[in-house]
Amino acid sequence: MQAEDDDAPPSWRQRPKPIGFEIAYRLDGDTLEIDSTRKVDRVRLAAVEQVRFLYAPSNVTAKSFRTQLRLSDGKSITFGNLSWRSLTDIERDDPRYHAFVTALSATISRANPRARFVAGKPFPLWLALAIVGGLSLVMLVFFSLSAFRSGASTAGWLGIVLGAASFWQVWPMVRLNRPRELANGEVPGELVPGGKPG
Repeated sequence: MQAEDDDAPPSWRQRPKPIGFEIAYRLDGDTLEIDSTRKVDRVRLAAVEQVRFLYAPSNVTAKSFRTQLRLSDGKSITFGNLSWRSLTDIERDDPRYHAFVTALSATISRANPRARFVAGKPFPLWLALAIVGGLSLVMLVFFSLSAFRSGASTAGWLGIVLGAASFWQVWPMVRLNRPRELANGEVPGELVPGGKPG
């Protein structure tokens, strides 16, 4: 996903969809060069107003994370840690992803010291997710208890299994996407995998 030449400027390559072109991101001074095969865009990093880090699981994998840049003209640039190699194969290179995002964040921090660095979803979306997830779990618990009381233990156990599966899927989304402000240039390890532990 990334060039092998360690002396080259920090870069990241991603094929964000199973069908489509690979997109290459490369730092060139205070500019981010985005090569989508069909065209090359150059984005001044001084124009980045906000950097957001997200946990974004899909129906294919729960190990998906994204970095989103919001520009002063209202446009946004989003890329993630996963790259499709084929219709059925996904590649992960978290250490290189982390290295690129760290270099990009440091460059944005220098180019625009007023840029906001945030983690998680916007508060209204996160709150809605937390409420809906919580209500769903409460309903499954109530269903299971009612089933056990009425002697339908199979349905009760099914409710418990569904509740456990829902908690397993929803809790990381609520926990990791909790909205919070970060220090300028900060890269949160739990949302940008691949950093060195400790």
